[in-house]
Amino acid sequence: MGNKPSFGETNLPCPQPRQFPMLLWLLLLLILAPGRDQSGVTPKAFLLLNPPWSTNFHKDKVTLTCSDSLSPAQGDIYWYYNENLLNKKSEEIQIDKTGYYKCKTQRSSLSDPIHVDFSSDKLILQAPHPVFEGDDVVLRCQAREKAKEISLYRNKTLIQSDFTLKSVSRNNDTYHCTALIQGFLWTWRKEISKHLTIQVQELFPPPMLIASPSSPIEGSPVTLKCETWLPPQRSHIQLQFCFFREDKALQKCWSSSPELTLPTVWSEDAESYWCQAESVTPSIRKRSLRSQLYVQRIPVSDVTLEIQPPEGQLIEGENLILICSVAKGTGTVTFSWHREGTVRSLGTKTQRSLSAVLQILTVKESDAGRYYCAADNIHGPILSKLIRVTLRIPVSRPVFTLTSPRMQAMVGDVVELHCESQRGSPPILYRFYHDNVTLGSSSVPSGRAGFKFSLTAEHSGNYSCEADNSLGVQRSDRVILSVTVPVSHPVFTFSPAGPQAVAGDVLELHCEAQKGSPPILYWFYYKNVTLGSREAPFGGGASFNLTLMAEHSGNFSCGADNGLGVQHSEMVILSIIGPPSNKTTLITEGVTAGLLSILGLAATAALVHYFRTQRNSERLSTTRTPSYSPREFKEPSRTSNTNPQEPPDPVEPQPVYNNVNPGDSDLVYSQIWSIQHTKENSANSPRKHWEDKEPTVIYSDLKKVYPDDSTGQASIGDSDLEDAIENYENVPCILSALDR
Repeated sequence: MGNKPSFGETNLPCPQPRQFPMLLWLLLLLILAPGRDQSGVTPKAFLLLNPPWSTNFHKDKVTLTCSDSLSPAQGDIYWYYNENLLNKKSEEIQIDKTGYYKCKTQRSSLSDPIHVDFSSDKLILQAPHPVFEGDDVVLRCQAREKAKEISLYRNKTLIQSDFTLKSVSRNNDTYHCTALIQGFLWTWRKEISKHLTIQVQELFPPPMLIASPSSPIEGSPVTLKCETWLPPQRSHIQLQFCFFREDKALQKCWSSSPELTLPTVWSEDAESYWCQAESVTPSIRKRSLRSQLYVQRIPVSDVTLEIQPPEGQLIEGENLILICSVAKGTGTVTFSWHREGTVRSLGTKTQRSLSAVLQILTVKESDAGRYYCAADNIHGPILSKLIRVTLRIPVSRPVFTLTSPRMQAMVGDVVELHCESQRGSPPILYRFYHDNVTLGSSSVPSGRAGFKFSLTAEHSGNYSCEADNSLGVQRSDRVILSVTVPVSHPVFTFSPAGPQAVAGDVLELHCEAQKGSPPILYWFYYKNVTLGSREAPFGGGASFNLTLMAEHSGNFSCGADNGLGVQHSEMVILSIIGPPSNKTTLITEGVTAGLLSILGLAATAALVHYFRTQRNSERLSTTRTPSYSPREFKEPSRTSNTNPQEPPDPVEPQPVYNNVNPGDSDLVYSQIWSIQHTKENSANSPRKHWEDKEPTVIYSDLKKVYPDDSTGQASIGDSDLEDAIENYENVPCILSALDR
């Protein structure tokens, strides 16, 4: 096979030694002659014969025509006979000598030689000219005299009698014919023609593969052309093409286009390429020589590193993008990224491009530093310049502190607020809030910020602060500040309002301080004597209910105290008018009856004591009512009103019964005592006037023991008890008199 030619070389036939001077001169003519096509290959001229037979009888005339296309040739024509230049310049010449003829025009190279034979034989075998590969050829066996029994032979083998050859090829087969020719005195003798080799011309020459550009730069396109041509006589024949790299087709075979464009070629594509050309009808296929494609690689240069976001705009927690680029360089490039001070690379990528991207996810403060990248396409790594990467750190949640000169802040104290974020890029703007209302702000390059102010009563509430460095706002936890405010002078009122009131009415006393931190304890006074107190745990006022008596005429006032000092209201004078007639009559009757029964009570005291001691358990089981002696009575506990704002509900006297039976007497006394209950705590009653009062004790004749009651006990059913209750005779008395 020999060495592979590179793209663009032309193979010239080697001249025979005896023809060297003439061929050298012809080569010079070819170089200087115009008419070359874009590939640099000059098409061949061709010869036409008229008549079209390459073998003729002696003294026949044949006209040769030289052409380079279907149109007449232009300029001088060069004719050659047996490799000798003839002194003829015309397009046509007449010949009658046996030999090889060639020609060329100014727009073409030398035609293929044609052998024209002028024979003196009596029988010749004629083949037309031109004959191309794949043509069907009709041969003619000619005799000077009358002939018969004509036969055709190929390679001395009889083949046929119609002298038509199908799809001839350039295989150097020889043909001859035989015939009986009429001779002297009408005799027939057999004649044999000379052997004939049909001059079959190429339908098209083997294609030449041409690359444009011949040495492409790596990464650029290249166009491959499978170049051949058809003679003008066969220009109607369709050709199709196929391209190969090594032994692999580059596209689907076959294509009517003689060109194939490769979008990009790389250094690894530098292999041998070849092509094939094929005529559709007849089917003639030819291939080019293999040619090596040389691909140029350009080293990388001007390596640069770019970061996104740009310098100074990267925030902690975001992604950092590193872009490594080269201005020049072809082929496969290996990119790598590095941070100054670290041995291992941050990452590498190998790809066919002029840039590559590396992304660092969720950067931290430790990722700050100087970065660079390197690029290499087998010619050695080229480094970029160093680029500094800095991070902006959002502020952390600030710590808020409040400093007061004492444990319990008071009005007039100077407090200091401090706000500090442990992390965050400066400058940091701090804002201070009281109940979400801005108190002030301060911007500091580092450290904490402070804010001072003097307390007023309105400064109680929630305090917090914010930190902001334009990368996000963070708010601190809330701190509750309670400013203790001394109570103001309370306002004392009573309801119903008016300078006079009626004894027995319930009067509501109200005391309220307009200022003061809760809880507030209110005290109510009558003539500077404490009536009671009420607490307002959430601020505001407090009320106290007082049942008026005639002796309550005088000055009333109140005081307020929240631990910072007592403040007193102004005094209010109230006059008490006597009670209504019905109430006065009842009281008078009760007192009179009580005085009259004192003597009876004293006389029966011993009987009561004896009766309670001896009969207590038995009477309890019979009547299911506990018995007590007047001397064993104790004051029930006073319950306080849980809601000082509500007046106490009037409670009816609750009687307690105790039966008294003095010995064997059939007279039974019943002790009935009652207590006036109120909802107020006894400690808060006005002047505690109930503390010295004893319950009213009333004795009444209940029932006599009948003679038939053997046990000496009064058996009382529900109906009897009901009758007995209706027969009570009430005798009010004072327990203290009974004790005496």
